[in-house]
Amino acid sequence: MPTIDLNNGVQIPQLGFGVYQVPPEETAETVATALEVGYRHIDTAEMYRNEKGVGEAIARSGIDRGEIFVTSKLNNGFHRRDDALRAFDQTLADLGTDYLDLFLIHWPLPGIDVDYVETWKAMEEIYAGGRCKAIGVSNFNAHHLRKLFSETQVRPAVNQIEVHPYLAQDELRAFDAEHEIVTEAWSPIAQGKVLDDPAITGIAERLERTPAQVVLRWHVQRGDVVFPKSSSRQRMEENFALFDFELTTSDMAALTGLDRGERTGPDPDTFNYIP
Repeated sequence: MPTIDLNNGVQIPQLGFGVYQVPPEETAETVATALEVGYRHIDTAEMYRNEKGVGEAIARSGIDRGEIFVTSKLNNGFHRRDDALRAFDQTLADLGTDYLDLFLIHWPLPGIDVDYVETWKAMEEIYAGGRCKAIGVSNFNAHHLRKLFSETQVRPAVNQIEVHPYLAQDELRAFDAEHEIVTEAWSPIAQGKVLDDPAITGIAERLERTPAQVVLRWHVQRGDVVFPKSSSRQRMEENFALFDFELTTSDMAALTGLDRGERTGPDPDTFNYIP
């Protein structure tokens, strides 16, 4: 499994398994299957309400904790400093671990009465405490990041944003790279919307691969971290089989050329949901 070096030297597996929208009661079994398939990077969040299931699957897998990279994200309701610190403690308790590999601010929430700079300073405290190997953000645009650069000390290691062929995000990805921030791609196949696109199905047929494999390989070759989700073992295995083929330069350009600025999720500049 290829890894990418974060800006503090921590290595993150480029392919992970996401548990967004996996029901809490199904999470342990689903993650256990993913670990059996070979995934060693699990991406969860406080807002998903399934951290306990992730922790249960890891505990019963028999795999050494140090071999599994675990990411979680701060719930939107806990942006104040003290709330963020308590929420991190709860995440560790729910996951049944004494450290996290990566912890992210889930959304910048521009309309609430807590500045995300305060939240990031709490993240810096968490990082300094040694119980989190790296900290980062999710759904931050360049202007959000510039504000962090000017008012805080630790640069985010990761920016997890929506990326897929219909939302290529080349400008934001370039900004991340310029500032040594790794881009992670959520909704990597646009919730399935890109899989019937003729440009993608044509490449898939030529390579004798699935459309999902083609799109995920596009992400990998672009250098992003990606974590597809599936409850089907067959689909998990297909999504894992990305490293024995390559897309050509023209294939890559064809997928990137599908960009239409189309989101499947909320706009970070307007999203203020508190669960």
